[in-house]
Amino acid sequence: MPPRLVRVSLTLAAVAVAIAAGLYLWALYMDSPWTRDGRVRADVLQIAPDVSGFVTAIEVVDNQKVARGDLLFTIDAERYRIAVSRAEATVAALQEQAAQRQRESTRRNQLGSNAITAESREQAASAAAQAQASLRQAEADLDAARLNLARTEVRAPVNGYVTNLQLHLGDYASGGRPVFAIVDSDSFYVVGYFEETKLAAIREGADASIRLMGFDTAIPGKVAGIARAIVDREAAQGSDLLANVNPTFSWVRLAQRIPVRIALGPVPAEVRLSAGMTATIVIDQGTN
Repeated sequence: MPPRLVRVSLTLAAVAVAIAAGLYLWALYMDSPWTRDGRVRADVLQIAPDVSGFVTAIEVVDNQKVARGDLLFTIDAERYRIAVSRAEATVAALQEQAAQRQRESTRRNQLGSNAITAESREQAASAAAQAQASLRQAEADLDAARLNLARTEVRAPVNGYVTNLQLHLGDYASGGRPVFAIVDSDSFYVVGYFEETKLAAIREGADASIRLMGFDTAIPGKVAGIARAIVDREAAQGSDLLANVNPTFSWVRLAQRIPVRIALGPVPAEVRLSAGMTATIVIDQGTN
């Protein structure tokens, strides 16, 4: 073959390969359902005591892994023990009072109409009923006092990791006010923000591959759901309750990004998940 023809053939082959590679990359980047805009997320629980008091013991350190039911810290319980003792004494007194009122009512019911009036019987029965009601209220107060005493020990509600522990011995913890957080280790998932032009190729249940920045090992996953709404930044309301739409003069229309939730499969042992990590997500189009 003449050298000139060889050069032409090689040139044409190179051009063909370049065109094929360009078309493949165009389809990959423009049409395939993938994104680099992914984030690892998890449920973060705010840990707050149910009762108030001084912190007398802290059983965990920052970033420690805990299991559900593990003791986290303890509130000074002395006043709550005293409250239980008072409630127990009140219940004991009202039990005796209720028993006495019931005996009086029973005796009056046994008397004949010549010895006692119907009104006196009704009064005795009413007094017995009121004593029983007071006893039930006192028993409820005792249950509440015992519950408050039990909740001086704050325990982990889920399996997870202690985060941002800023609690110290002697701090006064207020009931209902969070003192640190726990990241639920059983709740990790990934959210990928896909361009709306790629949503047609995404189906619930489709297989996904997740790669985290800093780790080479891929994590398997499945599409758990696609968000049905995002904020419309152009939808504002004017003073007269009419839509206030900003005029747009751009010739370029940017595709909106829609959140897609990815449920994680088995996480490789060498991968350590942290909520907020960046992820690259590729959806398998062949799986539904």
